[in-house]
Amino acid sequence: MKLVIVGTGYVGLVSGACFAEFGYQTICIDKDIQKIQKLKLGKCPFYEPGMDHLLSKHLNETKLLSFSSSLTDTIKDADLVFITVGTPSKRLNEDADLTYVWSVADEIAKNIKKYCVVVTKSTVPVGTSKEIKKIIGKLVPEDLFDVVSNPEFLREGSAIDDFMRPDRVVIGSENSKSEKIMKELYRPLYLRETPIVSTSIETAEIIKYASNSFLATKITFINEIADLCEVVGANVQDVSKAMGIDQRIGNKFLNAGPGYGGSCFPKDVKAFSSTAKKFNIDLSIINAVDKANQKRIDKIGDKIMKHVKNNSVISFLGLSFKPNTDDIRDSSSIKLANYLFEKGYQIHCFDPVAMDNAKKEFNHFRYFESAFEACNNTNAIIIGTEWNEFRALNFSEISKIVKTKKIFDLRNIYNALELEKLGFKYYGTGK
Repeated sequence: MKLVIVGTGYVGLVSGACFAEFGYQTICIDKDIQKIQKLKLGKCPFYEPGMDHLLSKHLNETKLLSFSSSLTDTIKDADLVFITVGTPSKRLNEDADLTYVWSVADEIAKNIKKYCVVVTKSTVPVGTSKEIKKIIGKLVPEDLFDVVSNPEFLREGSAIDDFMRPDRVVIGSENSKSEKIMKELYRPLYLRETPIVSTSIETAEIIKYASNSFLATKITFINEIADLCEVVGANVQDVSKAMGIDQRIGNKFLNAGPGYGGSCFPKDVKAFSSTAKKFNIDLSIINAVDKANQKRIDKIGDKIMKHVKNNSVISFLGLSFKPNTDDIRDSSSIKLANYLFEKGYQIHCFDPVAMDNAKKEFNHFRYFESAFEACNNTNAIIIGTEWNEFRALNFSEISKIVKTKKIFDLRNIYNALELEKLGFKYYGTGK
């Protein structure tokens, strides 16, 4: 099968490289000519463990992966065309902006020459795939295409493993022909006994939003429990551990912290709620999750300000929204840094891979080349992202260069007793 991936963002590029790993001839399309030129040289535009290897392997060795800026030249003999463009939140409301999706659908319609399956892999509100079908159907006979919803469930930092060893593959289709083609596409996963969930298109679209919203709910829930634990003297980590042992609950996404961020959860929660409102359904739990997460930064910022005087230096270790990625979109660490900066604090920063992205947008922070340097003469250390290298910092040496020995461990990665022995005042999350 020949695959065409439209959009070389996170989802598109990871999917394209992994489909090539499956053994399929895969072409990734993007209108950004400079980006395509860099990709042809094997340069990944974002940090993701393992991507450089896959790009090099399938560009230079197997020749299964290629890049182009022209959909017209590539779609004519494609068996499957994947739509993987961005669906950000609109500026004036919380709807998903489908401008790029509609544009791609128009272009696909103009270039279909033989039967192909058009696959919606972008995260889109329910009803989007049916609308794509209408757009294409205006120019293309129904027997020359089918539209399928195949949502992605990739976590930044572990996306390749998620693609190769998924918990499930969701296929939303209207007929057995397109469903059969999609199952054949994912046949390499059958050896791992990966569950293939076949549904209607509408169900597949809701599965994606419902999954992300539920995970966001778990994060928000344990964060609110953490607030209660701090007041009554309980330990949220013990609460999470005991809760997670219950198989009905599970232990994933029950780690208290500064709130969820990234490119998916914030926009997906909002878009899911906004879509439901159009059908007169009030997702009250989801609305509460969104509201509580937005207030999370203020709560933590106010907590820090109670213990660190104004105009002090605060050192942030970690800027990406999670470890193993350079993605700073909706990063709770950066939101908190901005909150404190606006209150009059000086912000010093270090992140292993995300500083270049941060420097482009936040030039009011001071950036350093190591965690040690960032902590020099600081009044407080904030652990914003739980990078593994932060777990092994030499606090014995750091204690000699700080002005005030205070640590706000937003991710609960340290042992309070060990730091207190060095004279640090330790502030965990929910304990």
